[in-house]
Amino acid sequence: MESQEFAKKVCQTLQDHKAEDIVMIDVKGKTEVADYYVVAGGRSMTHTRALIDHVEDEMDKIGIAPIRREGVREGRWAVLDYGDVLVHIFNDETRLFYHLESLWGDDSNTIKF
Repeated sequence: MESQEFAKKVCQTLQDHKAEDIVMIDVKGKTEVADYYVVAGGRSMTHTRALIDHVEDEMDKIGIAPIRREGVREGRWAVLDYGDVLVHIFNDETRLFYHLESLWGDDSNTIKF
């Protein structure tokens, strides 16, 4: 599956499970780490953990598992590394602190869901 198509599928999964402020940022040419960052918010630590579980479950159904996962237990910030797509799911406070959208995104490379 192409990285852009995969990132959109992740965004749709997050949207279906009531994630907040979902954005897909095209970072090709800006970093070697990934082609897309997907950034989303959960209303609480419990909601954040549930969103992580939903993304992993839905991607497993199509045969794609994360290469790495960090911060999943705590529920403040988790990252699921799918190679060309990094999925960041934050609670509100942590998202404001890191504000990845301002570091990597602008109107020309960001899609809001």
